Parts: sequence; C-alpha cells; structure tokens
Amino acid sequence: MRLRKKPWIAEALTGFTNIVLHNPGEELKGNWAELFGNHLPLHVELGTGRGDFITGMGERYQDQTNFVGIEAQKDVLYNAALKAQEKGLNNVRLLVFNVNDLLTVFAPGEIDRLYINFCDPWHKNRHAKRRLTHAGFLEKYRIVLKTGGQLWLKTDNRPLFDFSLEQFNQFGLKLNHITYDLHNSDFADNIMTEYETRFSMLGQPICRCEATF
Repeated sequence: MRLRKKPWIAEALTGFTNIVLHNPGEELKGNWAELFGNHLPLHVELGTGRGDFITGMGERYQDQTNFVGIEAQKDVLYNAALKAQEKGLNNVRLLVFNVNDLLTVFAPGEIDRLYINFCDPWHKNRHAKRRLTHAGFLEKYRIVLKTGGQLWLKTDNRPLFDFSLEQFNQFGLKLNHITYDLHNSDFADNIMTEYETRFSMLGQPICRCEATF
C-alpha cells in the first residue's frame, strides 16, 4: 500500500535534533562511537518502520547497546522518532536513508548486528536482487559487520524465508535458532514490530533465524 504523503513531515522531523540524523553522509563513517559518546556494541535495523522494534530494543538495552534505525520513508520514520523521544532514549538514532548506500555511512567492521524485520519480499523472481537478503546485499553486510557479526531476520513470508536461508547457506553463513513459528518457540528475547503484532493476531506464524558472518 502506498502511503499518502504528509507535506508537514519533513519540517516536523527537524525537531528531533538528537534522534534523527538529516542528510547522513561520509562524516558518520567510522564515527558512530563518537556520536553516541561510548563504545557500546552497535546494532542497526534495516527498515525501521514505525519504530516499535528499535525503540523496544533501545529501552530494554539502554545502557548496553547503541541502535541505529534506517528507514527510507520520512512519513513512517516520524512515528519512530516520536516513540524514541517519548521514551527518552539516548541510545537510538534514526536515518532517512536508502539501505543500498549502507557503505557510505558505516566503516568496515563497525556494526555488531543487523536486524531485518518484515522486509518487502519482492515476490517476482526478476526482482530477487532487491530482497534485503540477496547475496548482493550480503556482500555489503559482510563489510560493515565485525568478524562474527550477526544478521537477525524475521518475516511472515515463508517463500522469502526459504530464499533467505538458501542465500545464507550459499554465502557460507552459520545459521542458528531457525524457527518457522517464532511465537511457539523457546526464543525468549523477542520484541515485536508493528507488522508482527498484526500478523500474529491473525494467527500467521512468524519465521526467524540468526546468521553469523
């Protein structure tokens, strides 16, 4: 579904000076520890949406981990910024940014963990390269992740999950905690996204895995 544009959003986002980083560029690369003012582990969510997940994680691990949320749509990111502000999270930063340009804002080995939650499955085979778990993206993730860094994936889309597992295997990643029904598994550290809450209420099983580089 295409979101209706809200012309006031761009100006409203300028009010979140300590949360939303505007026009992110090369100046961020290699300087995230300095920006946060500490050397805590850095976790990045690719496709933050309305922010339930990243603000939930930021709240749970407030003094343990720094979080960066990337979202291409300003209208959606505004909701995430509001939640981060309301919770007073100083360990969360948000970018209006395209995931394709990941290497321009993160240095090699700068990230400890990536999260991909309910990304666009791009159903048609000719669009496979656009899937965030395609080998072309995995090449970029390998660069920005530390040795032993992880990618955590959640999706309600079984074909995308199967495709992702195949890509991970072909890329030589180590897979752990694979489940095709997350909410009936023994994984106890789950923070739900907006989509996850909606799908779960409909009885849709959630697939999840962890891939280590």
